[in-house]
Amino acid sequence: MNHQRKKPPLSLRARLLGAVLAAVAPAAALAGPTIPFGQQGYITFSYATQLWTQYRGYTSATNDASYYDTFFRRNRFLFAGQYNDYVGFYAQFEAGNDNKLGNADRSVYYRDAYITLDYTDGLRFLAGRFKNTFSRENLEACYEPLTIDRAEVIAYTPFGADGGGTRDTGYAVWGNLANAKFQYRFMVADGRQGDNVAKSTPRLTARVHWSLLDPETDYGYLGTYLGTRKVLTLGLAYDYQADVAFANFAARTDPVNYKAWTADVFYEYPTKSGTYTFSSAYFNYDTQDAVNANPDPNFPVSAQLKAYYVKGGYLLPRKVGIGRLQPYFRFEKSDYGVNTGLFDQTWKGLGANYYFDGQNLKLTFEYAKIEFGKPDLTNAALRDYNQATVAFQFIF
Repeated sequence: MNHQRKKPPLSLRARLLGAVLAAVAPAAALAGPTIPFGQQGYITFSYATQLWTQYRGYTSATNDASYYDTFFRRNRFLFAGQYNDYVGFYAQFEAGNDNKLGNADRSVYYRDAYITLDYTDGLRFLAGRFKNTFSRENLEACYEPLTIDRAEVIAYTPFGADGGGTRDTGYAVWGNLANAKFQYRFMVADGRQGDNVAKSTPRLTARVHWSLLDPETDYGYLGTYLGTRKVLTLGLAYDYQADVAFANFAARTDPVNYKAWTADVFYEYPTKSGTYTFSSAYFNYDTQDAVNANPDPNFPVSAQLKAYYVKGGYLLPRKVGIGRLQPYFRFEKSDYGVNTGLFDQTWKGLGANYYFDGQNLKLTFEYAKIEFGKPDLTNAALRDYNQATVAFQFIF
């Protein structure tokens, strides 16, 4: 069978750059200048930032005084492109949370760096450091969300190469089948590594989704399509790594395995009365109850967790002033497997996006109330608090 694809003219390829790279770019809509080179290649540059001003009911775990702070939640420079008709690349530099709580001039580091190989639409490959393919919300572009941000914990896996459960280093195969109604992914990555693991083993992640209306064909998702698509997508994923920790770290005994699964649904439908968006997901993270034994000091409490979120938005059909208005809500419930019950919480948030120029120029406000089932009298971060955030977003 001949798998050679007809190469479009370079001018057309340049015009299609945003759509082509969106298939693998997890962070932002690429909007900067594009430079062609050779017969098939090109590269594009983009800068994206989110400036937050936030009020919160506590400062830190040891300081229960409220705080006010302005900082860069994200601050990124990225470049991506194609080497030829099959091989592409993506790299992103990050200096996020700069000046948060006075921590200025944070180090710049690689957020993502990977190579792509697109053999056919049904058979594509990634190699390098990129988003783990587990949860939909983690895979939603952080510069194109519905709410001001993702969940602070539940959408991120407890282990990952970046220390925050968002990225990992390894390889992935994925593709779209059945006229892009069905998408599959399989990833082999490092997962948890280091002296604290019982045995160094690969992390295995699989994800599938079914698009019942317009297909979602990219590796990354959007939190809202701003009424440009009719979408109903159902997703399911599984994550596994053997021997991630010792339940008895002091004695180096009782190795435990990590496994997790998630199911999610995303719906967006534009009508004459406006665009309605709804999204929900359930998460189950399990490490054989090691959190209640004697694990290593770096073992995260989120490794034993059941949680879900529900969020929805409404994009008004016409402009309000010079832009578009999109009120939204968010609700989360997290039940940790910690015997003390101190971490169990609910998150209730209301907000609105105001789009001056789509996601490229946007202002967001969100108010959230976080309540704990059993407040911790010694830890201010585990007691009920309120939070209000104003966020300005710019993408070039």
